[in-house]
Amino acid sequence: MAEITQEELNERVAILRRFRSLLEEQRGKFREYLNVLEKQQDSITTENPESLLAHTELEQQVVKSIANLQKVIVPMSKMYRSGNGAAPAGMEDAEIAKIQNDLSDLQNRVLKQNAINRDLLRVHIEQLKAQISGFKNPYKNNRSVYANAQTQSVATMVRIEV
Repeated sequence: MAEITQEELNERVAILRRFRSLLEEQRGKFREYLNVLEKQQDSITTENPESLLAHTELEQQVVKSIANLQKVIVPMSKMYRSGNGAAPAGMEDAEIAKIQNDLSDLQNRVLKQNAINRDLLRVHIEQLKAQISGFKNPYKNNRSVYANAQTQSVATMVRIEV
């Protein structure tokens, strides 16, 4: 095994620290996302459209920040893996593995919560469709005074006698 210089070691440690901090940040964002989804579920069940809209907008922001983080994490992960373990001690690798496991668990929980919310929304939309189809238009068969005015016979001459 080839010896590495102090400069290479410092670079690997810096990569490892940055990679770990990015993973921790992403884990925090996924926790935030899960929290938003749980609150969104409450908004769906209580039929609060304003709150649901706010949670949906917040959800979009969180997802966007997760995607931006992922753009940085992927190349950083490749750099980390190409270094064959950046840190001399295996403790750092264990920390990275734990964070990645936590992240994977959070991703699964987010997917499950997202599925629950979609199902709740689907049921709610079906209920709304049923309500809308149950509405009766009281003017449906009545003829409007403004419609087809030309088909009615209308006087065209007026006779005035004095």
